[in-house]
Amino acid sequence: MAEEQDPEGRAAARPLLTDLYQATMALGYWRAGRAQDQAEFELFFRQCPFGGAFALAAGLRDCVRFLRAFRLRDADLQFLASALPPDTDPAFFEHLRALDCSGVTVRALPEGSLAFPGVPLLQVSGPLLVVQLLETPLLCLVSYASLIATNAARLRLIAGPDKRLLEMGLRRAQGPDGGLTASTYSYLGGFDASSNVLAGQLRGVPVAGTLAHSFVTSFSGSEVPPDPMLAPAAGQGSQVDLAASVETWLERVCGHLGLGVQEPHRGERAAFVAYALAFPRAFQGLLDTYSVRRSGLPNFLAVALALQELGYQAVGVRLDSGDLLQQAREIRGVFRTAAAQFGVPWLQSVPIAVSNNIDEEELARLAQKGSEVNVIGIGTSVVTCPRQPSLGCVYKVGRSKVQLAQHPQGCLPAPGSVPSPRPLTLFLLAEEPPPQAGRELRVWPRGARESRTVRPAHVEPLLRLWVQQGQLCEPLPSLAESRAFAQQSLHRLSPAHRRLEQPALYQVALSEKLQALVDRLSARGAL
Repeated sequence: MAEEQDPEGRAAARPLLTDLYQATMALGYWRAGRAQDQAEFELFFRQCPFGGAFALAAGLRDCVRFLRAFRLRDADLQFLASALPPDTDPAFFEHLRALDCSGVTVRALPEGSLAFPGVPLLQVSGPLLVVQLLETPLLCLVSYASLIATNAARLRLIAGPDKRLLEMGLRRAQGPDGGLTASTYSYLGGFDASSNVLAGQLRGVPVAGTLAHSFVTSFSGSEVPPDPMLAPAAGQGSQVDLAASVETWLERVCGHLGLGVQEPHRGERAAFVAYALAFPRAFQGLLDTYSVRRSGLPNFLAVALALQELGYQAVGVRLDSGDLLQQAREIRGVFRTAAAQFGVPWLQSVPIAVSNNIDEEELARLAQKGSEVNVIGIGTSVVTCPRQPSLGCVYKVGRSKVQLAQHPQGCLPAPGSVPSPRPLTLFLLAEEPPPQAGRELRVWPRGARESRTVRPAHVEPLLRLWVQQGQLCEPLPSLAESRAFAQQSLHRLSPAHRRLEQPALYQVALSEKLQALVDRLSARGAL
């Protein structure tokens, strides 16, 4: 019943998706009488991934779902009893049986927020035993999601705003859960759609896909469609034998391209006809099964022009091998001449999609000025994050109850220069009042030897209260809303910080009181 009310529940983590030492520490806390002690943990990373200057926070929705469903079942307790020492007090398992997250409070960056080293993505407070048990699952849910979202954001920045990006890495992902996470958070990071149908069903990710080489090679050309007749798109008029119409158009196309009608592969053409009969309003040709120029392109044009006579428009072509950039330019040239030759203007702008192990370097090449590529499918390079396979998040006991405030447009002047707007994240002690917009304050930028004066133009808290004593405080944004927020966040980031190679470091600073505390603790060797 719960899964019917929340379809995403099937993708939720379970309490025993954890490390055994969380259970052994829980037993230690319980035995020491500290199970109900109040504690606060912070989840953060120490270094930006991929050599960049930012990350995107992601996974909050999964964390909230996990917390709200957190209960240890009888089978879970039986397994823990088998894994812990046989003389473990049965009363400990009864304590675990009653556990839930009704005493847990979560503050977090909104999903899609920019995140920086040392800044908590989550602050989790509540009974010590419970919040300790949450460590591994929360790290698992946040770290990979944020890494994928950040990787996708980098790829989007390389591609620019106009290219359509498709995630198609399920078959290359680290298992089914990794595949679902990658499809979900690559969309949040800026991709337009995914090939992953389950991500569409459970998470609302737009899905896309057409046909593979195996579909094309499965046809020999001797096949006879059981019903080759296709009605006009407008629904009025006589049906037409599409296969016969394609053969007629093939002669004209081959004449235009200087090819013999026997050169285009019959099986490929039969495959295209079969696909067009199934999807007359969404026909797309995969051109490189045999020869792009001598087979795939003329076969596609013959089918597209036959559909055109019935009022349909082909939606695109795809390339999956060879020099994708050069082939796209050549194909676009043929589309332009064919559009003029046959009086079909829309043909010159048919979208060209490409795929085939596209990484950051190849993506930059495909996105360069003058590229005729419109749609780019990326698999391995987005779902496996080959440049850095782990974000390296940690979950540590809260550091001096620090509050956080962000100054997206605060002035941080360089010595001897005119002050210019720069974003700044500021750490304060919990007892300190929040900064005020327009009022000067002294801060200590991380790594600096001297303090500086800033006058923030705008102040906003970094962390928002999402769960208080187990209750959701406000509705979580939808995935699409978080995606839009992520793109807004990236747009607000300066070009120097968005730069993917040797970016400017984002400024993080401490208040004077917090810096003084850090200095005292350092002098005593406590840090």
